[in-house]
Amino acid sequence: MAKVSKNARVAQRAANAGSGRDFAKVIKSIKDPVTGKYTYKEVIIHKDKVKEFFASK
Repeated sequence: MAKVSKNARVAQRAANAGSGRDFAKVIKSIKDPVTGKYTYKEVIIHKDKVKEFFASK
């Protein structure tokens, strides 16, 4: 089997830039102020937006 150069791997990663590895499933627990029960919000978002998602109320 032939050896793959590092440059070929970098080019392959750049070609797959829109793949699913750029996204993450995040789950946020939200407490209801009236009843005190928790609900969970599940969202699949881009990994660059994760901190913004948890910072927002």
